[in-house]
Amino acid sequence: MSHIALLSPAADAAATALPALELLSHRVDVHPLEATGSLTGPRRPDVVVLDGTHNLVAARNAAQALSARERTLPVLLAVTEGGMAAVAASWCVDDVVLSTAGPAEVEARLRLVSAGGGAGAATHDDSVIRAGSVLIDEDTYTVKVGGRPLNLTFKEFELLKFLAQNMGRVFTRHQLLSEVWGYDYYGGTRTVDVHVRRLRAKLGSDHEHLITTVRNVGYSFAGGREQTP
Repeated sequence: MSHIALLSPAADAAATALPALELLSHRVDVHPLEATGSLTGPRRPDVVVLDGTHNLVAARNAAQALSARERTLPVLLAVTEGGMAAVAASWCVDDVVLSTAGPAEVEARLRLVSAGGGAGAATHDDSVIRAGSVLIDEDTYTVKVGGRPLNLTFKEFELLKFLAQNMGRVFTRHQLLSEVWGYDYYGGTRTVDVHVRRLRAKLGSDHEHLITTVRNVGYSFAGGREQTP
């Protein structure tokens, strides 16, 4: 039996988000959709099921917030048939299931995402950094997003690599200047804004939100809801 955390904005989430869960023998705890930070310690579940049947954007933001944690959790996103078409790799979920799926399918998907350990995690394999849908190869200075190669300048590559290596942490513009450009760089912090804007343009509309802005502070990678400067 697995411990499942069902995150949903609905009071009757157990019956509406993924009804088949009620027919399985797992322990299911229901939490508000924004309670991504509370799933730690003894409350840490084996799998997180996100209810995307009511507010798909909020579910996406919750998934990205979960992927930014130091210890990621396997995430299964439940959606309606209409919502299925909107899901992208940048959402950092391990699998997607229709809310109308039967018990056998739900059980199989829970088993598979549990074995995967959380695809949204930022992992390091020698010179390769994988952060959600982003793959950064330090040896070849190449970046792929969802399998699509990006044509980045040296500083754009270094900035993206630094942010991805520190997924979830927020850095001020001055910190990014010192870490990416070095202490001997005499340009202003506007340089950081320009490079972030270029990176977002190259990531494309489906992935630009991976670099988030924390207003009056700085930038982060794959955090919560983006606030455009």
